[in-house]
Amino acid sequence: MIVVADASPLRYLILIDYAHVLTALYGRVVVPPAVVAELNQQRTPDVVRSWLAGAPEWLHVQAPIQGREDLRRGLGAGEREAIALAAELSADALLVDDRDARREADKLGIPVLGTLRVLATRRSTVSAISRSHSTGCGRGISAPVNTSFNVCSTALRKPAKG
Repeated sequence: MIVVADASPLRYLILIDYAHVLTALYGRVVVPPAVVAELNQQRTPDVVRSWLAGAPEWLHVQAPIQGREDLRRGLGAGEREAIALAAELSADALLVDDRDARREADKLGIPVLGTLRVLATRRSTVSAISRSHSTGCGRGISAPVNTSFNVCSTALRKPAKG
């Protein structure tokens, strides 16, 4: 399976200590250089830059052979490269949260996944979300955890090994 990722989903998954679900679900994840540059910006949280500095073997950096001039101009460099790379590789999915980028990928027939879909796909995460309804976060999404992506803190707990 080929999955190409944009910066935002990676950033959120790293911040909530859930990047490991990517390899569990998809094996390897491909990112273009512009995504790496975005994740290495000065304003990026230190935990994200540290994670990237010691990036796991399943994260592969690959540049698209050529850019896509037909993409909406308002997209960021990472989104543009991620869409171009996903198209070139005939990726099984593009991991992206930005609405405009999702629309552009959809126009090209590239299947898109967002951060919440990745979390919900992982069975143990679905169980954690279900358990959150009976443990205090039951009225929807609340308690942001060190990110602008709002998720109930109970849903973010790593499942017990076993």
